[in-house]
Formats: sequence, C-alpha cells, structure tokens
Amino acid sequence: MDRESHSKRSWRPALTLAALGVVFGDIGTSPLYAVKETFSPDHGIALNAANILGGLSTVFWALMIVVSLKYVVLIMRADNRGEGGIMALIALALSAIKGQPQWRVPLLGIGIFGASLFYGDAVLTPAISVLSAVEGLEVGTRAFRPYVVPIAVVVLVALFAFEASGTAAVGKLFGPIMLTWFIALASSGMHGIAQAPEVLAALNPVHAFGFLSSHGAASFIVLGAVVLAVTGAEALYADMGHFGKAPVRLAWFGLVGPALVLNYFGQGALLMVKPAAVQNPFYLLFPGWALYPMVALATAATVIASQAVISGAYSLTKQAVQLGFLPRMTIVHTSAREMGQVYIPGINWVLCGAVLVAVIGFGSSSRLAGAYGVAVTATMLVDTLLTFFVIRFGWRYPLLLSLFATGFFAIIDLTFFSATLLKIADGGWFPLVIGSAIFLLMSTWRRGRQVLFERLRAESVPLAPFLKSLFLEPPLRVPGTAVYLTATPESTPHALLHSLKHFKALHSRVVFLSVEFLDVPHAAFEERLTCERLGRECWRVRVRYGFMNRPDVVRALEACGAVGLEIDFMDTSFFLSRQTIVPVPGRGGMAFWRERLFTAMARNAGSVTDFFNIPANRAVELGTRVEI
Repeated sequence: MDRESHSKRSWRPALTLAALGVVFGDIGTSPLYAVKETFSPDHGIALNAANILGGLSTVFWALMIVVSLKYVVLIMRADNRGEGGIMALIALALSAIKGQPQWRVPLLGIGIFGASLFYGDAVLTPAISVLSAVEGLEVGTRAFRPYVVPIAVVVLVALFAFEASGTAAVGKLFGPIMLTWFIALASSGMHGIAQAPEVLAALNPVHAFGFLSSHGAASFIVLGAVVLAVTGAEALYADMGHFGKAPVRLAWFGLVGPALVLNYFGQGALLMVKPAAVQNPFYLLFPGWALYPMVALATAATVIASQAVISGAYSLTKQAVQLGFLPRMTIVHTSAREMGQVYIPGINWVLCGAVLVAVIGFGSSSRLAGAYGVAVTATMLVDTLLTFFVIRFGWRYPLLLSLFATGFFAIIDLTFFSATLLKIADGGWFPLVIGSAIFLLMSTWRRGRQVLFERLRAESVPLAPFLKSLFLEPPLRVPGTAVYLTATPESTPHALLHSLKHFKALHSRVVFLSVEFLDVPHAAFEERLTCERLGRECWRVRVRYGFMNRPDVVRALEACGAVGLEIDFMDTSFFLSRQTIVPVPGRGGMAFWRERLFTAMARNAGSVTDFFNIPANRAVELGTRVEI
C-alpha cells in the first residue's frame, strides 16, 4: 500500500504538468481580453480607482466562487466512474433519478441543450483566443492592424489542418509552454502590482458589492464581461478523467489560480497608474522589449487552448454518438496508446468553417466578447441543475442541503446568463443559433431512433418461437459462421429473414450479436460480454460498452472462445440490416419535417462496418423498408 501511494505521488507532478497543457488553456488565456472588456469605455462607467477596485473584486470573487468552489470543490466530486464532462453528468443524473421517472424527459432536454451549447463554445474559443493574441501586434505599431484578421485566419486554418495528425507528438510540449505562460502571467502581474499596491484592496468583497450596486444597469452589463474571466471552468471537470482530481486541483490552487489573480490585479494596477492603457492592458503590462515575444507566446497558448476545446468537441461527439444522440460518424483514433485521442473529420471542418465565419464576420476580440459569454454561462447553469439531481437523488443528501448547495451557484449562474443575454443583438445570437441547431439535430435523432425501434419491434418476429418453428423442418445448412447484428436481441433480425427467403439456406453456425452502450464511461469487464447457447449451433451474444469505450465486435467475438464459441473469421460472414426509412405523414411519430430530417441524417450516417470495426470484405448488407 505504501509503495502504491508513493507511485501515485511520483506520477502526480507529471500529470499536473500535462494538465496545464490540456485543462487550463481556455481559462488561462482569459487575461488577454477579460480586463479590457470589463473596463471598456462602452459600458459608460468612469475608470477611477473605486471602479477599478470594484471591477477587480468582482473578477476575483467570480473566480473563487464559480471555479474554485463550484467546479473544483463541488462538481468534480460528481464523477461518473472517474470521468467528467456534461455527457458523463447527464448519464449520472439519469442514473440517479431511476426512481423518479417523471424527471427523465426534462433532464434529457436540459442536458442535450447544455451539450449543444458546448459546440458554440468550441467555435468561439479558438476565434476570440487567437484573435486577441494576434491583436497584440497592434500595440507595437498600427501598421499591423490590416493584417490581424488574415494572420488569425492563417493560424486557425493551420490548426484545424493539423488536427488529422493527432496531438500525441506535440502534446508533450503543451505542458511546458503553458507553464511558461502562467509564469509570465504571474511575474508581469507582480510587476504591475508593485506600481500600485493599493490594488490588493480588491480582495475585499465589499468592493464587488459596491461596484455592482452603484451603477444601475451598467453594472449588470459589466457582468457580461466579467464572466469572460471564468470561461473554461467547465474544462476542469470535463478533462478530469484524463488526469484525475488531484492533479487538476493541485494545478489550479498551486499555480493557475494564483497566476490569473496576480495578472488581473497587475492589469488593474496598470489602469490605476495609466488609464489610457485600457485599450489593451494585457500587452501594455509588459515592457516594450517583451511585446513581440509575448505575442508569440500568447499565440502558442491560444492555439493550445483552441486545440483542447476542439478535441473536447471530438470527445463529446463520440460520446453523443454512442449514447444515441447523434448518427454514426467516421471516428479516427490518432493514438494507439490513448483511446481518448480521436479525430472526426466531419466535425473538424464544420468547426473550422464556423470559426472562420466568426473571425471574419466579427473582426475583433471585443466584438466577439459579446457573443462568447452566452454559451458559457448557459452551460454552467445546466451543469448546476444536473448536479442538483446527482446530489439529491444519487448521493441522497437532504432536500434543503441539496437546494442550498446548488441554489447558491444557480443564482450566480442565472445572474451571469441574464447579463450576457443583454448582448444577444451584439453577437450573443451566434452561439445560440449554433446550439439550437445542434439541439434540433440531437433531439430529432434521439426521438427518431425511438420511433424507428418501435416500428421494428411492432413488425418483428420473436426469435425463440421463430427458431423453434424453423428447425421443425430444418433448412439446408452450409459451412461457415453467420453473424447477424441486431439492435433488438429478442427479435429475429430482418437480415436473417431476407437471407432465408433468398438463399433457402442457413449457415452451420449462427450468432445473433447485439451491441449496447451503457450510460457509464467504461463498461466493467465482467459485464461487457454475455454468450448464450440457443441450441442447433445458434448463439446469442450481447456486447456492452461504455460511452468512452471503442466498439470492436471482432475482439468481442474472439473473447467468446472461452465459453466454446470459437470463430474462424476467414470463414465468417457478417449480415447487417440497412433500413430504408420512409417518412409518412400522420403516423404520429414526429412532425413530418422532423421525420424528413431524421431520414436525411440516417441516410448520411457513417458506415456500420467502420464504426464497429467489422471487416468490410466479410460484411453483407440486406435492406428493409421501414415507414415512420
């Protein structure tokens, strides 16, 4: 036990360094724009010492309450077998309310909407981060102004083009680069504080209360900018499974949190001494000789932050596919060692296009800032609501304690969200449109699958009676093994019915294979595979995966050898049913336009053979027509 504890402690520094490069990129690059937007002259609040202290105090306590207390202390406890993220939280909440079925549909709707908004975040984070980093060139000379957007476009296109090669090689550099970045944030912040030490008075929450209560509607508008300081907080929870809770917490409390606070206060001190620096307090905090090196370092840091968010979009998409919220997609595993490292070409280039539209359309980080906060605050509010159900029904805490624990954070999240809604006309509509479109696709696919399975079950033939009647007058048995994939283990696969109808023969051994995805990240080994003899060399095999597992039916069938089902894959054929879905008005499943949307999604779904790792040259697809 002592040796094991020592081993964990010895790995912790390496994991903490790695976490710096993956978990904290988004929130770590917030100083590039958060202070500038908080004290923007457009808010109509005078840039005097009292208001600077009030604004800084609001930023500081937002970090302490939202990041430290809510995510690091509370929500990171709600892990789904070690995994975090909104999909894991949805699955955990749904598992917690099994005895309260009336909550299932509302929770699914809330959870899917929160997951959908993440894609808006995945578009805006690369756009605002890289654009704000490149804008540092303008601080040195105005001559660079016409080239800021083109340079940002080039950097972003290169980033998305590189995604196909995976991040395993350069990932080792992410941690050291971000370590250098946070050291630079802390040192520049301390240099700024030394010029006006009175800025440390902002640690007193009285200044935050005074600031928020003394400027009327303007203070509420400023909250929409303050929230930029906590963007990326949900990444601490989402990436928890890759590193564990301890390294993430150690990195936050030991380096990231202090570095951010020092830099924010340093920028505030600079504004006290030189109010004109509000045009770009981050870069003006550094001496002239350090400007261009910091632009280079900031660009590298924002690329790392963007890459982490993009990878998060891949991971979320993979989980959504396996949980039945999105159709199958081509998923490329870019690392033989880390199954979490995936690349989804379709998502990559759709995101790339959306990011370029945002950069070119908005044109500056200040204009993007108005759009950024809406998706982030809405996702945070969804996290809080889902956490309540985990605490109340999963952990079985008393109702009053559960309400207090999450209600406090819900009020703060709702306040921030309401403040960002004021900027809908200034760009806040952009992530909401993206999120709403993804929500429509997810909910339509989920409901469409339910309708499809209901139709298939209604038209299906129970397997056990069918086999019994079939072997009363056995068909011709031909050599080899036939594997029939079916989503309904108790029903006869349509592919088998078509095969018997056309070939008048049955393979000498028949396997009915069903694959089920559980609402846990990783299925336990002992529950992953079930093999059942049905007699006459017929078998029923059920394979279960978690939503983080990589489905591989060939490996699953190889494991069946332990119970007597030895399969020679050179003598095996896989029979798949391909449904031709026909929307019919008035059937009562969904609105006709949604049925047509579902049909289009199903028609363009990825290959079954690729998704389940079935040898394409051993697969036979037989079609069937299904009306919904």
